[in-house]
Amino acid sequence: MIKARDTKTIAVMQPYFFPYGGYYRLMAAADVFVILDCVQFPRRGRVHRSALPGFGRWITLPLDPAPRDSCINEMRFAADAPERLRLQLNKLPISMRCDTILRQQVVSLLNAPDGLLVPFLERSLCMVAGALGLACQIVRSSDLSLPASLGGQERIIEIVRKHGGNRYINAPGGRALYDSSVFLRAGIDLDFLTDYRGAYSCLLSALFEADAAELRKDIVAGYTIQQETKETLTNRRCSCGQQKYL
Repeated sequence: MIKARDTKTIAVMQPYFFPYGGYYRLMAAADVFVILDCVQFPRRGRVHRSALPGFGRWITLPLDPAPRDSCINEMRFAADAPERLRLQLNKLPISMRCDTILRQQVVSLLNAPDGLLVPFLERSLCMVAGALGLACQIVRSSDLSLPASLGGQERIIEIVRKHGGNRYINAPGGRALYDSSVFLRAGIDLDFLTDYRGAYSCLLSALFEADAAELRKDIVAGYTIQQETKETLTNRRCSCGQQKYL
């Protein structure tokens, strides 16, 4: 995907534990990928859970108990996390072989969960992005010292501004969260990836099944971007029987 020379594209997502292939497409499409770690930790989300093949099967990172309103960057591993995680990794449908540099890195990471959660997740994202040849810069939102009063799309817009971006790209599931007119008034284009229909909905398993070239082909090739304009937003809302956007 070739981006315009004068465009700096920012993607913002919570850090996920070896997420599905479509997550990494955001990295492929962005110049800067911002790990959104300064928001409340979602206890039933994918920040600390990685899906396995089969419905409702997960590997869950063992974390210390924390107040319900804790932010992602405040979460820590439990003292016995290595042992508890090792038992869960037996659920993987394939052995965790170490016959490539990427697999060696993944196994080493999974064998030593310790301390704060975000550095662990950041390392996992960086090692996969590096192996797939994704050139985006990976940073944390918590390093920006954003005002706590900023919420929703205002927080995203400020993150994009802080990184000098003029284009924000999001996963297709984010369409209901953002108003393109607010972004346009801020001088930022709002774009979305199309739905991921690739082969790797469970990347943790896929890392030990497919080689990096196969993963890259699935994740990087074949995706398209849809720009959210005032007209497309109007048409989409009208087609759903909702009130027309003015």
